[in-house]
Amino acid sequence: MAGIETVWARLQGVHPIWFLAAFGAEIVAYLGYMLGYREVSRVDEGPMMANGRTAAAVVAGFGPFVTQGGFAVDLQAFKMTGISDREARVRVLGLGALEYALLAPAACIASIQLLASGSSTPMGLTLPWAVAVPVGFAAALWAVGHRQRFGQKGWLNDAIAQLLESIHVIRCLFARGHLAGPFGAAIYWFGEMACLWACLQAFSHGAPNVALLLIGYATGYALTRRTLPLGGAGAVEALLPFALYWTGVPLAAAILAVFTYRVFNFWLPVLPAVVGIRSLRAAAA
Repeated sequence: MAGIETVWARLQGVHPIWFLAAFGAEIVAYLGYMLGYREVSRVDEGPMMANGRTAAAVVAGFGPFVTQGGFAVDLQAFKMTGISDREARVRVLGLGALEYALLAPAACIASIQLLASGSSTPMGLTLPWAVAVPVGFAAALWAVGHRQRFGQKGWLNDAIAQLLESIHVIRCLFARGHLAGPFGAAIYWFGEMACLWACLQAFSHGAPNVALLLIGYATGYALTRRTLPLGGAGAVEALLPFALYWTGVPLAAAILAVFTYRVFNFWLPVLPAVVGIRSLRAAAA
């Protein structure tokens, strides 16, 4: 669709100096996720996870070796701290909710800004974020306040109860002074988007403004790569270039930028992911 000649021309005009910025941004992203990870573990009188185990769990969960997705690694890591299986599941769900609790409102604000400015960005990109996020947050907060109603027996009630308890974990992070958790998640998303921004600069010699980049990134990551099986291999490469294209990035530049972005956030961490998995398995033995 982009045209092989157009892609080749973009590739020949690459500015590789931006790859250094992309590499540094990805390191920042991983450090931020580790910070948020530890805070989710210890919130609400939970156990303090050791730095080494936190690092092993984070890099292993972002690797391409777990068919169930990175949250399967997180479940094992939390259970190794001595908490119950159910409590570990709640914290894993809380970790996922923490990711969306930062990304979704940011995408919502960016969408409202674009809509108010009369931007030509397709409303199919902006309107869902502007409308669904506030409604979803309001519904979630109401449901958390009535989560005792789902304490009855039955797998469906228990699954809903665990989901609502995970949202309660996020509320505790903000209400009880565990702000390192949200701060770590914010650093993670900043590093990830800065990495993609640098890759776009390398191939397009320019990038969309912050609001457009945020909308494109959030749309391409409607499911985050830790949620997806095998680190999101294939899905991210297929969806993210088109999400960026819809925000105005030339498709050829978007394809090359996303390919390079995945080198930094998917392929380079493969070796640390192997080490992380081996470390967790050795600790569990």
